[in-house]
Amino acid sequence: MLKNKIKSLFIVVFCFVFINIAYCKSDSAYDEIRKIVDVLEIIDTKYIEEVDNKDLIISAIKGMVESLDIYSRYITEKEYKNIKSGLKGSFGGVGLRLNMQNKELTVIAPMIGTPAYKAGILPGDKIIKIDRKDTKEMSSEKAIELMRGNPGTKVFLTIYRPSTKKELEFNLKRKKIKIEIISKKILEKDIGYIRLTEFNAQCHVDIANILKNDFKNKIKALIFDLRNNPGGLVDSAVNTCSLFIEEGSLVVSTKCRDKIIEQQFYTQNKPICTDLPIIVLINGNSASASEIVTGTLQDYKRALVVGSNSYGKGLVQKIIALSDRSAIKLTFAKYCLPSGRMINHVGEKQKNKNGLTPDIYIEVLPEIEGKLYMQAEMEKIHKEKQAEEFVVDEVLETAIKIIKENKVQAYIDNPSQYLKAYPLQKKDYKNSNKEKKF
Repeated sequence: MLKNKIKSLFIVVFCFVFINIAYCKSDSAYDEIRKIVDVLEIIDTKYIEEVDNKDLIISAIKGMVESLDIYSRYITEKEYKNIKSGLKGSFGGVGLRLNMQNKELTVIAPMIGTPAYKAGILPGDKIIKIDRKDTKEMSSEKAIELMRGNPGTKVFLTIYRPSTKKELEFNLKRKKIKIEIISKKILEKDIGYIRLTEFNAQCHVDIANILKNDFKNKIKALIFDLRNNPGGLVDSAVNTCSLFIEEGSLVVSTKCRDKIIEQQFYTQNKPICTDLPIIVLINGNSASASEIVTGTLQDYKRALVVGSNSYGKGLVQKIIALSDRSAIKLTFAKYCLPSGRMINHVGEKQKNKNGLTPDIYIEVLPEIEGKLYMQAEMEKIHKEKQAEEFVVDEVLETAIKIIKENKVQAYIDNPSQYLKAYPLQKKDYKNSNKEKKF
């Protein structure tokens, strides 16, 4: 019976090869596929234990796809369902935004009011176990599958915190998570502040409403905070840029292996803020769509960029469904900014992984970034600052200082002027950015 299964498998593969032989670059492609069939037959007939051929083939597919780069991967049917459910705006889980950094499952940020947020999980934390299962070699999709579940059920996370070099354990009760991505306020009486944590289909409409209604005739400049924003929809990034730069301006283009499918994305609406001074804030967790918006506004000299280097994800993935309801997520293009700059680093072989470089660079330690994020989230809940310990947000304070000095455009045109006015000084982080009290 085993031999019959192997023969059937061989016939399927054999037919597939000959039907698609026109697409093969050389006879070597056929030889390599034949090698796979040979290995499957050897394992099936000679391995010490009986093995499910389906599992072997899936493992081969996973290895093949995941060898391409750190973003391409095979997605099981269950994982694919979870991805689609996450796009609906709510789900049962613990409220963590994740990505892979150096093959480690890393927290971008906890969402406000969620179990993970209330438990004190911080940006930069590494999730090393989920329900006692080691996350080494685990995909982010698989991790999300394990952490999601029915509200009221529990999940046990083991986390390594680089800032303290300690392992921490969290027993979290899942709840229905509603995604809230935007917050706003007016600083120093006339400085608008918008913080965006994700680019979804609605965010550019929300930003436009804030500018036209909440901030109308009330602000002299805008701070657009994209720190810890992992990205989202490309169309949303393009529509957000449309609010600030001229109609018909190139925002981003794609560079593909197949030149026929390359695309250019242009602004299609008249801007609502053509002369409002803008400062964009970024950090190492600003990625993808947030890098497109930042880089485009920087290229057109429409915004001053302040903070630390962005993540560097300028690769485009497409999820392609397979016949058995599983899927593969495949990198098929690179993003190119209007100036011709590339955002991305490919895999882990390229040495430069720094993404976009801000006009004014400010170093912030990861533990400080984490505390600043939590602090900002607390303000959403309490609305007013509480009489409790807090960390000075040097990046935000720098942006406010530049606006108050009316130097936004001057530093956009010549960022080195800022260094002349404020020479870099070596900082003692142990003393200079201690937690203070209001």
